[in-house]
Amino acid sequence: MRILVTNDDGIHAPGLEACARIAAALSDDVWVVAPEFDQSGVAHSLSLSDPLRLRQIEPQRFAVKGTPTDCVIMAVRHLLVDRPPDLVLSGVNRGQNIAEDVSYSGTVAGAIEGTILGIPSIALSQAFGLKTRENPSYGTAEAHAPKVIRTLLNEGIPAGIVMNVNFPDRPVDEVTGIAVTAQGKRDQKLMRIDERRDGRGHAYFWIAFERRVFDTVPGSDLRALDEGRISVTPLRIDQTDEPFMTRLARVFEES
Repeated sequence: MRILVTNDDGIHAPGLEACARIAAALSDDVWVVAPEFDQSGVAHSLSLSDPLRLRQIEPQRFAVKGTPTDCVIMAVRHLLVDRPPDLVLSGVNRGQNIAEDVSYSGTVAGAIEGTILGIPSIALSQAFGLKTRENPSYGTAEAHAPKVIRTLLNEGIPAGIVMNVNFPDRPVDEVTGIAVTAQGKRDQKLMRIDERRDGRGHAYFWIAFERRVFDTVPGSDLRALDEGRISVTPLRIDQTDEPFMTRLARVFEES
């Protein structure tokens, strides 16, 4: 099995090394193609106005001056065009990718691009807390990811489905289980704009989030991580809302 590893934290990220080791536990044919620089929050963006620069670091390991989406395309359509990967692993991201994070995440986007290209793809993210923010424990992801990935591959990931897997901020032996979850929803009142002043008195801004406790919905990815469980969420590439599509079709037929 040929595995392509990518991420959005960049080619030098510790989580990428963890992901490469996870891949090595599954196969002896692992290729790493990751962004040259941190691309967190770029979502499923594609570089169309700038050229892509490809730098080989060592055998089967490359850096691309571009987004995670660019990296997967570069790997599948250029580096591995004669024999595409059988699996794409994106991560291990520094921080969880759950709820609305999915829309912004470059890590999830790397897996989305793999899915679009017809390759089973899994996004892997490691949650952290206030105490572990500076040094997330990728050991938790490393210990549990191979089993999760093998289970998903044995079951078969349907075409058009990308798997989003998040590991809780717990030591390896304190993970309480695996939960198959739905994408959650946060209280958006937590988001705010933090205004500051530079040395010349000019305003500049950061998007920031309040650290407040809010209730989470049972069965959601948010609740799973709160309970110390690994969250496994299947996401559809096709975002069409079929019930509302049918309703609108009737409305426009009658108008």
